[in-house]
Amino acid sequence: MINFLAIIGVGFLLGIRHATDPDHVIAVTTIVSRQQSIRHAGIIGILWGLGHTITIVLVGTGIIVFNLTIPPRIGLAMELAVGLMLILLGVLNLTGLTSWITERFTPEHSAGVVHTHVHRHGGEAHVHTHAHDPDAHLGLEERPQGPFQQLLARVGIYQLLRPLAVGVVHGLAGSAAVALLVLTTIRSPRWAIAYLLVFGLGTIAGMMLITMILGAPFAYTGKRFARLNRGLGLASGVISVAFGLLVTFQIGFVDGLFRAHPHWLPH
Repeated sequence: MINFLAIIGVGFLLGIRHATDPDHVIAVTTIVSRQQSIRHAGIIGILWGLGHTITIVLVGTGIIVFNLTIPPRIGLAMELAVGLMLILLGVLNLTGLTSWITERFTPEHSAGVVHTHVHRHGGEAHVHTHAHDPDAHLGLEERPQGPFQQLLARVGIYQLLRPLAVGVVHGLAGSAAVALLVLTTIRSPRWAIAYLLVFGLGTIAGMMLITMILGAPFAYTGKRFARLNRGLGLASGVISVAFGLLVTFQIGFVDGLFRAHPHWLPH
């Protein structure tokens, strides 16, 4: 039991460590670069870690329980997806599409100046929404007030789904390596899957801390130094594109995904 607890503890710490991989940090930096709230940046980190954990657990469970073998070309393709994702995130930042999409799918900014007032009916809190712009009234209605609805109104569905999707893609790239490492240490499939879950929790915790730390300078400069904030956002986009191109070249040509005989070692 003591040995198992030690392994689980190590799994949690390795999950935190895994969150600090360069491709992970660069990916979330491009996402939080437009945030002006450290709390929202932390939520983005949690969602990224959740998406990453979902993939790790699903793919890892398949490898552990069903002895699945991932062919080298498939494994390299999963890692290539990370490079392409980094390029896409960088391009979205550099072209300004990130800001446009965020505003387009954030209810607070979607239709003029919108005001909300909280009131109660039968003990249940509701939000009444209205705007001075007549066109902004279209589609507005009373709805129950809740934490998720508040978060959706302030952050937007795009900002919530994007880190989740990016985390899923990054999980694909690392799932095989994590599962194979577990198999060499824990022989019981049940405890091996438990290890994957704990590893995922560590990744979520680590990424939450990282995004809050990375989000702090963007939140600070966004409210006080607009030009510096734009510069930081552009820098994050350039770094993301450059690192994505490097990963794509490494996977495609050095590791041989685009060649006749690819060679792949999960890492």
